[in-house]
Amino acid sequence: MEWSPEQRQLAERYHSPEDVPVKERRYKCHTCQHVVHTSPCPVCNETHLELMCPLDHCDCSHEVISGIEYCPLCGAAVCPHCGSHDVVQISRVTGYLQDVSGWNAGKQQELKDRVRYPVA
Repeated sequence: MEWSPEQRQLAERYHSPEDVPVKERRYKCHTCQHVVHTSPCPVCNETHLELMCPLDHCDCSHEVISGIEYCPLCGAAVCPHCGSHDVVQISRVTGYLQDVSGWNAGKQQELKDRVRYPVA
């Protein structure tokens, strides 16, 4: 995945989403699905908002992808084609597909550390 010059500059300026100044922060409301700049959400008044990574652009047109990459700033799974953080990562570990967001931190890190080899 190639990050744009603007995204690279943001990654160099901030070490984590918490480093972003409050006035520049964006939040994702999972109740009404809007990206907002203040809490509570001005659309639905929800107070539990997710702090967004400054590299997230929330505009992925890819429905299913076979690989995954991780954000260099926040470590979240991103689309390898466009860098959007708005992806659901699934894995087949015990015979069925499962969303990995419910896994504990150790198991998620194990997934990130896996080495994938191309099929010859």
